[in-house]
Amino acid sequence: MVNAFAIIYSRVGVCHSYFFISWGFMVNTDIEKKVEEFVSRFAIELVDIQNVSEFGRRVIRVFIDKEGGVKLDDCASLSRELGTYLDAEFPSLGEYLLEISSPGIDRVLKKEKDFLKFVGKGVRVTTQQALDNQRNFSGKLLSFNNGTLEIDDVSGKKALIAFSNVYKARIAPEFD
Repeated sequence: MVNAFAIIYSRVGVCHSYFFISWGFMVNTDIEKKVEEFVSRFAIELVDIQNVSEFGRRVIRVFIDKEGGVKLDDCASLSRELGTYLDAEFPSLGEYLLEISSPGIDRVLKKEKDFLKFVGKGVRVTTQQALDNQRNFSGKLLSFNNGTLEIDDVSGKKALIAFSNVYKARIAPEFD
């Protein structure tokens, strides 16, 4: 599936500091939960939400997915709806550029349900704490049970990784 992408929405307002933490821009978990609830009304899954600064401008990136894949029209219509919702619910966000995108072929895996959904697929996982002096794992996700990922690592070993130890994880695209 082509990575559908739309940059549609921009608003002006006053920025309040609760949206940031000192080491960089982070999305407030309350905002993430409310955005997740909002997009679910459209039968859309919130994959990830990011708040970054580019060239001195705040950019809110929302990555979505849905059954059958994300189309450009999905991004455009959600951008209009979500922009209006964010302005009404969080007027303190200030000026921002809203980007709506599909997750792409190297989709981020953040939630336990993501790992369950992609059992059998190739993944790349970085852990918070090293396991046998290794923090980066790449291979087939064999299972996800009781909060533990089992990966058939390219090194030839099977790795058992606690979900709580996952720092970041993505699908590893397979090209034939």
